[in-house]
Amino acid sequence: MGYEIDFLAVGDGERGGDAIALRFGNLHGLRSEQVVVVIDGGWTETGAELADHIRKHYATDEVDLVISTHPDDDHTNGLIVLLDELRVACLAMHLPWDHTSDIARMFRDGRVTDTSVRDALRRSLESACALATAAKRKGIPIVEPFQGVNGFDSRLQFLGPTQAYYESLLPGFRGTPDPKDVAWLLEALRGPSRGLLDLLARGVESLGFETLTDDGETTAENNTSAITLIRVDGKGLLFTGDAGIPALEIAADGLAALGLDHNSLSFVQVPHHGSRRNVGPTILDRLLGPKLGQLARIKTAYCSCPKDSDKHPSRRVANGFRRRGTPVFVTQGKGICHRHEAPSRNWAGIEPLPFYSEVEDN
Repeated sequence: MGYEIDFLAVGDGERGGDAIALRFGNLHGLRSEQVVVVIDGGWTETGAELADHIRKHYATDEVDLVISTHPDDDHTNGLIVLLDELRVACLAMHLPWDHTSDIARMFRDGRVTDTSVRDALRRSLESACALATAAKRKGIPIVEPFQGVNGFDSRLQFLGPTQAYYESLLPGFRGTPDPKDVAWLLEALRGPSRGLLDLLARGVESLGFETLTDDGETTAENNTSAITLIRVDGKGLLFTGDAGIPALEIAADGLAALGLDHNSLSFVQVPHHGSRRNVGPTILDRLLGPKLGQLARIKTAYCSCPKDSDKHPSRRVANGFRRRGTPVFVTQGKGICHRHEAPSRNWAGIEPLPFYSEVEDN
């Protein structure tokens, strides 16, 4: 039994996204002995690239499962194209309009009509609606990826979100959130404290000293991300979407409920392109293990980052993974592949990100 995991290059500058293709099973055997999965599809132009990749490297035009982790258009748009280009057996995605009449009322003919909804959220919800419509048009069944749902003889498990947690997040989908009180920060930027803020934004780290904190927060939409565990040959492969700390904690609880812990994982997707708002030391300890005090490689982490981005991944996050024995490999304009017992492609090897002695996040 083997697997190969492909992270395609998506976006440039600050326009990123995720597009992941993978297959597992007897990769030297027949197609019927393999399972092909797609997790997110990037932007519209990524969808055709993803379909071509699967035809070329997996020698098939059939996908057993497509997973849309959450309704962000940098993850969803390409999947609409993929559903048209390939034969898809099943689509896993959440249907927020089926869980609250409030969100259902936002839509008319597939469009969000509520003017209070943030523009980015409006586009994302409309993309998700278009994806569900495309699946129904093609007769593709839809399953919602809540914790406990599994498939392929339980080799694939959804660790999160729970349905209760998902529904608790839905009120955050509506309208523009109340602005946080940032008057003190604006005043500080105008005065002599600006130098102090600059020092806080810069830091020096070592293997034993970490500046990443547990107080990061991401959006409600990101925290609805489907978190997927695949187990092959005793190796656990964890895919996190754009999940934040509370969502990842629920996934870690789900892992524990299966009798597993960080020792069962060999591959982890860095959440949300390496944003420091999505992880902290406590959840990294649960998913990766404790800090080692040395540079070692126990696990592998992949991070989808746009080309020429000076923001993703955060050096604090890359260091956090590295000091726990999990070096981070990034896309940044190139496709990358992680594999086990898979046919050779003769691709060139890549190096992980280094450990950064100086971290700097704006």
